[in-house]
Amino acid sequence: MTVIYILVSVVLVSFISLIGVGALMMKKNLLERAMLYLVSFSVGALLGDVFIHIMPELAEEPGLNIKISLAILGGMLIFFVLEKFIYWHHCHKVGQHCHVHPVGFSVLVGDGLHNFIDGAIIAGAYLVNLPLGIATTIAVVLHEIPQEIGDFGILVYAGFSKVRALFYNLLSGFTALIGSILTIIAARHIAGIEPILLAIAAGGFIYIASSDLIPELHKENGKRQSLLQLLSIILGGGVMGLLLLLE
Repeated sequence: MTVIYILVSVVLVSFISLIGVGALMMKKNLLERAMLYLVSFSVGALLGDVFIHIMPELAEEPGLNIKISLAILGGMLIFFVLEKFIYWHHCHKVGQHCHVHPVGFSVLVGDGLHNFIDGAIIAGAYLVNLPLGIATTIAVVLHEIPQEIGDFGILVYAGFSKVRALFYNLLSGFTALIGSILTIIAARHIAGIEPILLAIAAGGFIYIASSDLIPELHKENGKRQSLLQLLSIILGGGVMGLLLLLE
């Protein structure tokens, strides 16, 4: 049954890439305002998943302190490498070029690797328990929405037709399925891999929230916008807290 939950969740995350089409139908100003608060909500959800769900789960693992600490650091470094050397960069403004050169296929390669890791992270969470898997899936979905809107916009800007951009973006999304399947197989042959995957997820989520998303929020310094950002972050964390009711 756990495998079914994993596959359904990963397929759901993969289809988030379709959201780019709907985003193009929105007015630019409206979309940019919505993205700003969605990014804020994502920060709260990612950090909420780390500190409300993942870290308490890891604290129950005996004798893994050093391994867990190194895995968290490793998760941060993995996402740093993806962002630095594979040209993976999340765009949170419509039409933003994101300093990617060459655009297009380089974005798809980086996004495919990112989705592969997301699939592994979701599978690892479900293998620990169902509530943790659901919480982690929601955190990933909320983060994927602004990313996929940005990626779709980059592909169109790079010269892809909308249909072709949609197809390739969806294709890169399904690398998450490969990551989840390989994780399920690995878990059957490597004892104790689940806590390590959770720690890597924690490091990755902390890195994404603190070095990628939060700097985007600081670009808007108005008092009203800042207050709404803060409320959105708290709301995102609150949603993660409410998921404790599933346990």
